[in-house]
Amino acid sequence: MKTSKLLLGKLMEFEGLKLNAYRDAAGVVTIGYGHTWNVRMGDQISRYWARELLERDVAKIEEQIDTLGLVLTQGQTDALVSLVFNIGFDRFRTSTLLKLIRKGASTNKICKEFERWVYAGGKRMRGLEVRRAWEAKRFFEL
Repeated sequence: MKTSKLLLGKLMEFEGLKLNAYRDAAGVVTIGYGHTWNVRMGDQISRYWARELLERDVAKIEEQIDTLGLVLTQGQTDALVSLVFNIGFDRFRTSTLLKLIRKGASTNKICKEFERWVYAGGKRMRGLEVRRAWEAKRFFEL
């Protein structure tokens, strides 16, 4: 399943737009709407290229999630793409959250597991709390 336009808009909101490379809260060099691959301090991009990179990054994440063999609703797809965009596929692939999803765990257990992913650089981040709350809610929407 493909990411919805709703999620693309939310990713743009969650990530914010930075046309100059910067270090995020975890110290990762980032540019555009949260793009981290092959970015160096001093890099600059346009709004158009930031959107293009976002769409490419999302397409790659969709492919990665597809390899897991999950049957997902649109809401689940959006929630997991948002989470993986932020934490990375390797961390998600080995997460308790994925194990709970595979087991068909309760809404409460899955929501609690989303809530664990709110730290960056060892600090609890309000922005990640808001994002995880949205993802948990979206996961249970159709």
